[in-house]
Amino acid sequence: MKDDSPLPSLAKLDEKLRAAHAKRRKSKARPEDQGQGLAFALRIGVEIVAALIVGVGMGVLLDWWLGTKPWFLLLFFVLGAAAGFMNVFRVVGGLGGQVGYRKNAKPEDESSKQAGDGRDAGSTDGTDKG
Repeated sequence: MKDDSPLPSLAKLDEKLRAAHAKRRKSKARPEDQGQGLAFALRIGVEIVAALIVGVGMGVLLDWWLGTKPWFLLLFFVLGAAAGFMNVFRVVGGLGGQVGYRKNAKPEDESSKQAGDGRDAGSTDGTDKG
């Protein structure tokens, strides 16, 4: 009743299991990855609509208060649309809320203002007048 065929080693079995797990992970997308594109599109739409609503709301209120119908409505509609498109530009470019609309904008630190050779950064002739 003995089986003469050699049993596969545990290392080979472990290798097969790891390969099967890796194959399954590649074929099966994670749920958070599936809705990422839809969430991005929804955010862009909300940015534009919210800016337009705020702009139109401000225009209507100013027109009602000052009695200048429809001039402030038109002005703030255009300003709201411009603000909405600027927000979309920032979102798509990955700029977030940084000042200056540049990627990775960092404030200048004190070390970059210092001269590299130990001289005072304000001194142009290399002498320290202090």
